[in-house]
Amino acid sequence: MGKVRVTHITDPGCPWAYSAEPAVNALRFRYGNQLEWRTVMIGLTESGKEYEVRGYTPELMAATPLRFERYGMPFTAGLARTRVPGTGRACRAVVAARLIDPDLGEIALRALRFAWFNTDLLLDEDANIAEALSRAPQLDARAIMSRIESPDVEAAYQQDRALARSAEGTAAHMQGKTARTDGPERYTAPSLIFEADGQRLIAGGWQPLSAYDVLIANLDPTLSRRPPASDPLEALAEFPYALTTREIATLMAERDDEPDDAAAGEELVRLAARRQVERVPLGNDGLWRRVAAVAAAAA
Repeated sequence: MGKVRVTHITDPGCPWAYSAEPAVNALRFRYGNQLEWRTVMIGLTESGKEYEVRGYTPELMAATPLRFERYGMPFTAGLARTRVPGTGRACRAVVAARLIDPDLGEIALRALRFAWFNTDLLLDEDANIAEALSRAPQLDARAIMSRIESPDVEAAYQQDRALARSAEGTAAHMQGKTARTDGPERYTAPSLIFEADGQRLIAGGWQPLSAYDVLIANLDPTLSRRPPASDPLEALAEFPYALTTREIATLMAERDDEPDDAAAGEELVRLAARRQVERVPLGNDGLWRRVAAVAAAAA
């Protein structure tokens, strides 16, 4: 059985990409190591001034949750940032973590996403990036930030930016899922490119989970597809990081049915009462993780 290669083109400061985390984690859960992931940073802006030119203000960005809460990820409304930060520096931090270990790159990306949409940290300033990274216990924020200026990180980041800006003439371009903001036509976040046996299929920009699933099925119908998680503990056991209620609900949903946040939440509350999971509040939801004793017993 072969593998399907997935190039995930994204950015920590994009609310669409953040809102796609349940779908991305559902693919990881369903297909496991049959998917070979590569995460590419877009670098939406090198400076917040680029956003200002486009008309973005802190007040406008504070209203982001009003548009995106319906997708289920935690948001904090009314964040009072003094200015709109650029994303390039945070992208470099993700690349720095990724070069230490690809799994750490994914954890760093999530940590920065959570901080971007639930704190007023200016995440183009190194001290604030380090603070966001330090909230993930798996990360050594000091080690990551010590590499952020290194030539290998810069070279890898520029390679990411170039790949993200190669969308001219692609299916994503035809579908109107690309943008031209700083030169060449670029993919919008999140864009997923699936490749296997010389075939290449593109899900440009925001897409539902079912779109990703059908592309994978057509690329390689011999892949095995794991059934939904039977309970939150099974979902949490598969990831090295805590999950939101929506992510767990998505992993438990049959086929590509709509996730049942209320049902998942009820199960999580019962598990918490039995000291099997714990919840860290975040925005209008929280992050759930198995308690250490439960995780150790299952190991």
